[in-house]
Amino acid sequence: MPKYIFVIGGVMSGLGKGVTSSSIAKLLQLTGLKVTCAKVDPYLNVDAGTMNPIIHGEVFVTDDGGETDMDLGTYERFLEKNLSRDHNITTGQVYKAVIEAERRGDYLGRCVQIIPHITDEIKTRIRKVAQDSDVDVLLVEVGGTVGDIEGLPFLEALRQMRLEEGASNTVFVHVTLAPVLDAVGEQKTKPTQHSVQELRRIGIQPDLIVARCERPLTLETKEKISLFTSVENKCVISNLDVESVYQVPQILYEEGVVEPLCERLQLGNRRVNWDNWRETADSYTNTRGVVKIAMVGKYVSLRDSYVSVNHALSHAGAKDGYKVNVDWVDAERFEKQPESVNVLDSYDGVLVPGGFGNRGSLGKIMAADYARRNTIPYLGLCFGFQMAIASFARYVCGLKDANSTELDEDTANPVIDMLPEQKTVTDKGASMRLGGHDITVVEGTLAHRLYGSLTIRERHRHRYEFNQQYRAILEQHGMVFSGHSDGGRRTEILEIPSLPFYFATQFHPEYVSRPSKPDPAYLGFVRATIERQASKTRSGSNTTGSALAVSRS
Repeated sequence: MPKYIFVIGGVMSGLGKGVTSSSIAKLLQLTGLKVTCAKVDPYLNVDAGTMNPIIHGEVFVTDDGGETDMDLGTYERFLEKNLSRDHNITTGQVYKAVIEAERRGDYLGRCVQIIPHITDEIKTRIRKVAQDSDVDVLLVEVGGTVGDIEGLPFLEALRQMRLEEGASNTVFVHVTLAPVLDAVGEQKTKPTQHSVQELRRIGIQPDLIVARCERPLTLETKEKISLFTSVENKCVISNLDVESVYQVPQILYEEGVVEPLCERLQLGNRRVNWDNWRETADSYTNTRGVVKIAMVGKYVSLRDSYVSVNHALSHAGAKDGYKVNVDWVDAERFEKQPESVNVLDSYDGVLVPGGFGNRGSLGKIMAADYARRNTIPYLGLCFGFQMAIASFARYVCGLKDANSTELDEDTANPVIDMLPEQKTVTDKGASMRLGGHDITVVEGTLAHRLYGSLTIRERHRHRYEFNQQYRAILEQHGMVFSGHSDGGRRTEILEIPSLPFYFATQFHPEYVSRPSKPDPAYLGFVRATIERQASKTRSGSNTTGSALAVSRS
């Protein structure tokens, strides 16, 4: 029988429930247990695919084509294993299934209600994840905060699961905030007390409390939280702010989170075998240098818009002992002030990530061109791949109006066009080319040297692709297409061999990058930036500063 750990947030979002869930899962995995995670999202969307990244954060794509919450990316990185679309359960999915069942007549004339029909569907989906994954422990993270109206059916379903599965098979972990007011310097427990009261009101008593805090909880603070929440003192855990999220398992381990979990779930006296995880985690703080990357995009107001890209860059940097600092540069700035594109000289590399729509597209084309002309290492991802092609076609091949039909339906040179099978699609949700696809790599190319294989598997999320009618002219001017899929019908990788590093992919390599195994595209890019920095240092022309830095990761 699988065990269940339910992770519920306190009075505010953004406390790091995803990292907390992943860290607990990692610790249990390191004891030898089979563990996986699932995310419950109370919003009415069926999936995350149609959400704005600035509002919701990035859309993470699973190998089976699920467009999911970004926390699934956190789970995959920590557990270093692939998850499926079923690991993200939304209100939209649940209500859709129940309504479809009612329309079929499955309920035999009964009045369909939140309890038991919606809660039963939620429980069924959670148990299915545990069974299909064949795990010892399933961690279920509940999105949102305690008291959210839309989250109540999920919390009620979890309350019922405690009764049905038994106290020895279920644990409630409550993630809260223990702030320190600068004026008095005292750790405050009221946010925790009030969120626990709200949980109790709906019938849930937490077993463990994980408190986010700037410094460890004092003994007095732990005792106060314990007294007012009826949680044992040893089950009040500090979760400190750290330089790297990969240090959090060690922090929670030192706080003693494993023992009460194993005790309550009757898992026995289990020992954590760190294997190489500590070494991997330490590599993100024990660095010997820093490289600066300009990420030219349009979702620059929210760090979580490109969270997987940031992690993939950090994976690659840590591999060689470097910290990667990312300045988010608004692509629209280049469009308004074309001369400002020369700010890219102050960076060791330029990255153009995925995205959609016309806004900022010209700025991305300008960035791709500037990196090419000035031999700055360039990595383009999905839309960044497409904008690199448009840039090369315009400024090298002389196709002045080359563009994507996504941006200009009437362009005379549609170097990027809609996938043929997409032209009859009407629904926006879950209708793009999604998920993992096998890719054939051309022997002797940079792609072949990076990946060390003639066949790779990467994940996709796009509706437009390179128009093969323009392949000959681009190749004549020096661009090489070094990766293909679907029997050669899809172009997946481009490179310019005459430059130190100019590389772009139609796929999203960040989705498969792992803390101990960076994706080769990112690794090659970061190594090229390290070499550029070293070269600039040797020549004495190293520059600093960035007028366009929006925020630093």
